[in-house]
Amino acid sequence: MPVVACPQCGKEAVYEGNEFRPFCSERCKLLDFGAWADEGYAIPTESGELSESDIDEISRSMEEGAK
Repeated sequence: MPVVACPQCGKEAVYEGNEFRPFCSERCKLLDFGAWADEGYAIPTESGELSESDIDEISRSMEEGAK
């Protein structure tokens, strides 16, 4: 049986037959879900705003697509 490390606490847990996989327990699963719900995990971005050149490029693409 494969054994994996719980992504929340690091404890080793049997993967197959574990209803909480890849977590070791319901507690770790809920802690991870809570972090997602509270936006604790995020993918970094370069910028949250569009520049003038981005807007111009989008406009050109939309005009070309309409032809």
